[in-house]
Amino acid sequence: MERWNAGKSADLYSINEWSSGYFQVAGNGDVMVLPEPGALGRAVSIADVAEGIRARGFDMPVLLRIDNILDAQIRSINENFHAAMEELGYNGRFMGAYPIKVNQQQQVVEKIAEYGSRYHHGLEAGSKAELIAAMGTMLDQEAVLICNGYKDEEFIDLGLYATKMGFNCVLVVELPDELPLILERSKQLDAKPILGIRIKLSTQAGGHWADSGGERSFFGLNTSQIIAAVDLLKEADMLDCLQMVHYHLGSQISNIREIRTAVNEACRVYAGLAREGAQVEYLDLGGGLAVDYDGSQSNFLSSRNYTLKEYCTDIIEAVMTSLEEEGIAHPVIITESGRALVAYSSVLLFNVLDVTRFQDTPIPESLPEDSPSSIEYMFQALKELNIRNMQEVLNDVIFYRDETRRLFDNGKVSLRQRSVSEQIFWTTINEINRLSKELKNPGTELSELERVLADIYYCNFSVFQSLPDSWAIGQIFPVMPIHRLDEEPSRFGILADITCDCDGKIDQFIDKRGTRRVLPLHELRPYEEYILGVFLVGAYQETLGDLHNLLGDTNVVTIRILENGEYEFVSEQEGDTVADVLAYVQYDPKRLFISFRKSAELAVREGRISPQERREIVAAYEAGLRGYTYFER
Repeated sequence: MERWNAGKSADLYSINEWSSGYFQVAGNGDVMVLPEPGALGRAVSIADVAEGIRARGFDMPVLLRIDNILDAQIRSINENFHAAMEELGYNGRFMGAYPIKVNQQQQVVEKIAEYGSRYHHGLEAGSKAELIAAMGTMLDQEAVLICNGYKDEEFIDLGLYATKMGFNCVLVVELPDELPLILERSKQLDAKPILGIRIKLSTQAGGHWADSGGERSFFGLNTSQIIAAVDLLKEADMLDCLQMVHYHLGSQISNIREIRTAVNEACRVYAGLAREGAQVEYLDLGGGLAVDYDGSQSNFLSSRNYTLKEYCTDIIEAVMTSLEEEGIAHPVIITESGRALVAYSSVLLFNVLDVTRFQDTPIPESLPEDSPSSIEYMFQALKELNIRNMQEVLNDVIFYRDETRRLFDNGKVSLRQRSVSEQIFWTTINEINRLSKELKNPGTELSELERVLADIYYCNFSVFQSLPDSWAIGQIFPVMPIHRLDEEPSRFGILADITCDCDGKIDQFIDKRGTRRVLPLHELRPYEEYILGVFLVGAYQETLGDLHNLLGDTNVVTIRILENGEYEFVSEQEGDTVADVLAYVQYDPKRLFISFRKSAELAVREGRISPQERREIVAAYEAGLRGYTYFER
C-alpha cells in the first residue's frame, strides 16, 4: 500500500477547502499559516509558533492571532468590491464598516481601524460602550461610523458630538420613537445629524440568525413607519439629513440568492425615499457575508455557495439593475462584514491531556457452568460472527446485554458475571466494527459503531469559554492536529474539555459528505505534547465565552509574519488567573486568602498540621490564586 503522507492528511481534514488559502499542510506534517493566499515563501509552522509560546512561559490553551490575516481580509473585501465596480461600470463607491460586536477586543478593533484606513473602512457600534470604543479608536474621519441599536439620550449625544467633531457618524433610526428624540437632541446641541433608517424587509434568509431579517425582525421600520418618519423630517425641515438606507438580513447567509433578493427589495425603498426628497447617498446592506467553515461550498449552515468575487459582483449588479431603471444615481454601498473579516485570523491551540479507549479486554476461552443463558448466547454469537451475519449478531448481543443487565438489577446475576457479559459485548462490537470496514455500504447502524467506539481525548480547554457557538448552536469549526500530519492518524475520537459537564465536548466535525461524529487522531506518545487547533474562531467566540467552572480567558498571543518569512511576537496577553475569575463572580481574593490562612492556623493549634506544613499549604493556596485557570504541567 502507498505510504501515508502530508497530502493525504490535507485531504482528510479538508484544509485546502475551508482555509481560503491561509493554512496548508507542509511535507513535514506541520500546519502552516500564510500571511496571505499564495505567499508560500512566507509560510510559518504553527507547531513552531506553539513551541515558541511555551518557551516564553505561556501554557496552553492559547488563542493565536495572526495579524497579517486581518490586513489581508480587509484588502480582499475592499479590492473585490472595487474590481466588481470597475468591471461593471458602477459610478458609486464601496465603504466597509466593521461591526465591533463580532470581536470587541481592543487589539482587533485597533488593527482593523489601522489597516482599514487606506480604504476608509469604518466601524459599526451597536451600544454606547462600543460607540465610545470606536470614537477613541478611529482616526480616519472619512470612514463611516454607524450607530445601531437602542439609543438613549447619552448615546445620541455622543453620536452628535462625533458629527460636530468631523466624524462621518450616522445615527440609524432603529425604532419609530428614536427619531423624535434624535431631533430634539440635535436642536439642543445645535448639531445637524447624519441619519439612516433601518428598514424591515419582507425577504428573510435561512439559518441560525434568520430572525434578524424579515417583517417580524426586532429592529427596523416597516413601510408605514418609514413614511411617518419622512413626514416628521419634512415637518422639521430636516429631510436632507436622511442619507442612509440600512437593513440587516442576518449573519452567515449561505445562499447568494437570498442576498440578491434582499438587495433588490432594499433598492426599491432607497428609490422611494429619493423620490420623497431625501438626500440618500448610502445603501448599507448590513452583514451576512458567510464563512465556509466546512469547505463544502454549499448552502449548508456552515458554508456558503458563493465566492467573495461572486458576492461583490452580484450585489453591484443587483443595485445597478434596480436603480438604473428608476433613474436613481448609484449609491455608496456599505457592508458590515464582521464574521468574514476576522474569523480566519484566530486559531485556538490546546494540548491533549489524556485519552480513554473502548478497547478489547480478554475474555475466557469458556464460560463457568453457572453462567446465565443470556451470557452463553452472547458468547456463542461472538464465536459464530462473520461478515455475512454481522447485523444479526449485533441485534443479538444488544438484546442479551440488556437482558443480563435486567437480571443484575433483580439480583439474579452477580457483579463478576455482569463483568464477563460486558467484556463479551464490547469485544463483539469491536469485531463487528472491524468487519464492517470491508463493506461498501455498511448501513446506518453499523456505521454508527465508529462513534460508539470512539476514543475520548481529554483536552485542555473549555468549550463554553472559547467555543461557545459549538455548544450553543452546533456551529462546526475545523479541528485538526497542527503537527504529525505526515503520519496516518490511526485512532478516531471525540474531544472532551476539562469542565465537569457532559456538554463540554466537540463531537461534530467537518467531512466531505456533510458532518462526521468522530475525528481522526494520532496515538499519544509518552512525554510528547499532542496539540490540536480549532480554526476560524475569530468571530464572536471571544466575546460570547462564559466562566463555566470558572475557567477564564485563555492566554492570547499575536504574531506578525515578516517579509522574509520570519515572524515576530507583537502582543502577549496573559489569560485570567484564578483570582481574576473569582473577582468576576464577586469574591474578594484577599479576604479568601486571609480566611484560609486563619483556617490553617486553627489546624496548627488543633495539632492536625505542623507550622512548617502550614507554611507550605498557605503558599500553595496563594500560588493557586495567582495561577492559570487551566491545566498546568
